[in-house]
Amino acid sequence: MHRPVLLVIAHGSRDPRHAATVDALVRRVRAMRPGVRVETGFLDFNAPSVPQVLDRLALEGARDVVALPLLLTRAFHAKADIPAVLDRAPARLDIRLADVLGPSPLLLATLERRLYEAGLSPADKSSTGLVLASAGSTDPEAIAVIAEIARELRHTGWCAVRPAFASAALPRTEDAVRDLRALGVRRVAVAPYVIAPGFLPDRIARGAADADVLSEVLGSAPELARLLLRRYDESKSRTRPPALTA
Repeated sequence: MHRPVLLVIAHGSRDPRHAATVDALVRRVRAMRPGVRVETGFLDFNAPSVPQVLDRLALEGARDVVALPLLLTRAFHAKADIPAVLDRAPARLDIRLADVLGPSPLLLATLERRLYEAGLSPADKSSTGLVLASAGSTDPEAIAVIAEIARELRHTGWCAVRPAFASAALPRTEDAVRDLRALGVRRVAVAPYVIAPGFLPDRIARGAADADVLSEVLGSAPELARLLLRRYDESKSRTRPPALTA
């Protein structure tokens, strides 16, 4: 049975840890689904670019492609940048655009995995305040999604949860930590809600200086790899995005 190529579209970064993390995640996806060809393209900073991958796939005779944004929320890159790049793809390619990764229970499972790896346990939840630290966005929809995830996490047993943002929105990580301290929370943990290391995750880490626990980025966790494949499978009912108008 013919399976579409899975093209993972990552943002890209000048920080080499970013591309290395994306590569590790994609390798895990390949191992989980060996019958699917998985490629990576970057929007900026890293190679290969998305157009380069699409051109190569067309030259090699590929026909069906699922383009999967390696993004946690639907903000500018998901709504504008990626559709614009795909609209300029070779005409022979039939491209279906998958949903962004979030929100998803698998992302929350990844987040908690990282917190437990940082030294917490499920028994610590009731005495721990959590800062959900995301990259940030000017898109109200993306900000609302982060706020809703924080509310969902609060219902899983953490004594308090505060969203925070590394850019474009407030509060910053250090302000959320300070707010939880002011509430008298016994222990404060910061959980970066970002996929790969880079400039903004480093800013989150600096803002977590007064926290008790700082977990790692989501990275190449198995739950995240399963989520990529879930979005790939769901994309079968989606179609190529329409051409953008000026």
